[in-house]
Amino acid sequence: MPDKVLVVDDSALMRRLLRQLLEEAGFDVDVARSGREGVERLLSGEPDVVTLDVNMPEMDGLNALALMMESRPTPVIMVSSLTSQGAQATLEALALGAVDYVTKPGGTISLNIEDVAAELVAKVKAARRARLRSRPLVRARRTASSPAERRPAREASRPVPARRVGHPAGVVVIGVSTGGPRTLEDILPELPGDFPWPVLVAQHMPAQFTAAFARRMDALCALQVIECEGPTPLQAGTVVIAQGGHDMVVNDRLGRLVAQAVPETPSQPWHPCVDVLVDSVMRHVAPQRIAGVLLTGMGFDGAASMARLHRAGGTTVAESADTAVVFGMPKELIDAQGATEVLPCTRVAAWLVQHVRQHTLQEA
Repeated sequence: MPDKVLVVDDSALMRRLLRQLLEEAGFDVDVARSGREGVERLLSGEPDVVTLDVNMPEMDGLNALALMMESRPTPVIMVSSLTSQGAQATLEALALGAVDYVTKPGGTISLNIEDVAAELVAKVKAARRARLRSRPLVRARRTASSPAERRPAREASRPVPARRVGHPAGVVVIGVSTGGPRTLEDILPELPGDFPWPVLVAQHMPAQFTAAFARRMDALCALQVIECEGPTPLQAGTVVIAQGGHDMVVNDRLGRLVAQAVPETPSQPWHPCVDVLVDSVMRHVAPQRIAGVLLTGMGFDGAASMARLHRAGGTTVAESADTAVVFGMPKELIDAQGATEVLPCTRVAAWLVQHVRQHTLQEA
């Protein structure tokens, strides 16, 4: 029996186009014209996946999503506009429990629907297998858990080389895709404001979303969270989010490490690309001073580079299957025997705090 998809959109044209697209991909499709009707169809039709418009009259996508997650938790993909308001609403939806999102094509929708066709079908298929997680929204700055709650890091197996003058003591690199915004809310707000290593994040996300995402995370974190627009120094107390529509690399400028946005690497299918970022960090920082974290996401971006980091003496963490929304990217790292640790996302922040503390004590 084919999977059931419920399309919720107030536009008759969008409902028709999405229905045709998904039926051609082999799905059994039902439609709803409003958020309220979508909640009713969710309960009566019991679909496997829902696509949900963000902006609708009477009941918008956020309110409908909240009712869906309360009444019958189901994988939901938000259909969002490429606007600042659409980005903010989509990020709020991901925090409420939506699995992923696609952006509506601009211009004449009927002519441009093919621009998102493959992405939508792939994300619906992935959502069918996604693990739903339920937790309250994070609304206040928090600090890391107490030392008694932290899991000790694995003892270092080799000496840590001296760092270059002007370079940070170490660097944390995080790669994440589908389910990432909500997963990062389990990690970044738990890092204390005096966390001594800069944190670099490659989250697969389009250009119009990363600035809004950085602002949202900055409001939640004790660390400063910024988008990498121009050359950005790597310094303690800072999280740098890769700019959508680009890849992010680390370079040495007059003895100081900076993160930079560069054009997307044509040979890579995902952007901002995790592999590109990790490889660039390894060119300037000793592997023993790098902590790589690979979180939820479709595909395999980051697995190869973090496996190389692991083999070179760096430390890597793969998110475990019990919390990963989509256990694709971290599974690839585990299968490549490139994960030093396999942890649920809720334990990653405490592990990072302990890991960095251990390095600091070794150098004291």
